[in-house]
Amino acid sequence: MRLLRSTDLALRVLMRLAVADESSPTTRDVATGMDVPYTHLAKVVAELQHMGLLAARRGRGGGLTLTERGRTASVGAVVRAFEGDGDVVDCEGPTPCPLNSACRLRGALRRAQEAFFASLDPITVADIVAEPTGALLLGISRGASPRDT
Repeated sequence: MRLLRSTDLALRVLMRLAVADESSPTTRDVATGMDVPYTHLAKVVAELQHMGLLAARRGRGGGLTLTERGRTASVGAVVRAFEGDGDVVDCEGPTPCPLNSACRLRGALRRAQEAFFASLDPITVADIVAEPTGALLLGISRGASPRDT
């Protein structure tokens, strides 16, 4: 299974903010640091804010901060929210599969997808930034290369 780009960005934003210390980087700062288009990241940030996982303040002294809910959020829940609960394969698309009425593959893939999500459910954002990842993220967010930390 391959994650959508927006899912990957959402997880990386949460990780980045989890190690932000007292700073509140702007969406533009994070986009630049992650080398991704601002407009794409802004959509991801808006969804994370809607989910209550981060807070965004505009204007001077503004920026992004991780909420307590964001720190304790389940990685599985975040991935589910961004990936959606659709099937892994599109059996009923423009050219429906002729096996649709008697297919056992669709159910097997659905169970595999749920097992994937379930394996991520007990992992929190705080867990994925624990050492040594946190120190590396801090170095990257300050503009240092990973070799400098």
